[in-house]
Formats: sequence, C-alpha cells, structure tokens
Amino acid sequence: MGFLDALLGRSKPVKPDLDQLFGVPSAALTLEAAAGFTPTGLGSVCFAAVEGGAFTEVQRQVRALLDADTPNGGVPVEASRDGYGYSWLLARHTPEELPDLVNDLHAVNSELEANGFGPQLLCSLVGFRNAEGQSLALVYLYKRGTFYPFAPMPGGGERRNSPLELQVKAMLGNDLRVESDLSRWFPVWGAPGL
Repeated sequence: MGFLDALLGRSKPVKPDLDQLFGVPSAALTLEAAAGFTPTGLGSVCFAAVEGGAFTEVQRQVRALLDADTPNGGVPVEASRDGYGYSWLLARHTPEELPDLVNDLHAVNSELEANGFGPQLLCSLVGFRNAEGQSLALVYLYKRGTFYPFAPMPGGGERRNSPLELQVKAMLGNDLRVESDLSRWFPVWGAPGL
C-alpha cells in the first residue's frame, strides 16, 4: 500500500483465505455449548455462473468430485438457481459429519478458484438449528475472507433475528474471522441449506 492510499484511506482488498472454512467445526462446538445450535448437515456454495464451455466443464468436475461417494450411500449434490440468477450447489451430510461437509465446501471453492473462476465465487454457508426451530447460517464471504451469522425469523417472511446475529458475532470472535462491517451482512433469503 502506498503513501497516497494510506493518506486517502484506501486499503488493499483482503485476499480470500479458504482455509478459514476449517474453523467452522470449532465454531460449531461454541455455538452448541453457548446457544444450543447444532449443525443441520447442510451447506452450500453460491457463485455467479458464466457462459462458456470452460465454466461448464469446471461445474461438471465439481459435481463429479462431490458425488464420488454417492455409490456408497452418499447424497448427490443439488444444483439450483435463485431468484437473482446466482447458482448454488448444496451438499448434504449427517449433522455429525460437519468436517466432511466443510471439506466439500472447501473443495468446491478451491476447484473454482484454481480454474480461474474465483471472481465468480460469492459465499458459502453452513446451516445450524436450535431446539426451538430457529435457523442460523454461518456465511463465508469469499471476497472478504470473513464470516457473518444470518438468522431468519422462524415462520417465513423476510425478517431477521438481528439480536441473535449480534449475539453469535460476540460468541464466535475467538473461533472465526467475523466480518466487522455489518453493512456486509447480506441476507441470503431462501438459500439452499438454510
């Protein structure tokens, strides 16, 4: 960073650190102990699809990688598109297999990044739920290298449980790199895995 950048308050963008995803199992222990949230076994990756053969081939490779355990009883990955035109890949595991789920999410992100499609990656999320039915997602922002909690209110509609999100932020400060800019805590309404 140069002198003018420092003087004008500009900073270099944070380089994504996909290994931050491996902190989710530790955060899950904290969430369960402090707030009663347990993993659902669902996680997804969101990206902006690109037209062209190279991207289609990478998508095929990613799905083949994640579906490799399907013959042994694994659940195939599900692909979908949301109302904004973004693509999602949903991976399913049992709640006890959270490390395997995180490995799958890391593999998808890494494969897209390694093939030059890192700029298309938007976020990854891991789902949690408590005994009262409150959903919670830990959302990893690819371009920021940080996490934030997203907690939609039970019962449908597009309302957030903001007090819970702030409580989770305080709980996970030692486990994950939590996004400090609350304006970047984008809602992911209807995201697969939530």
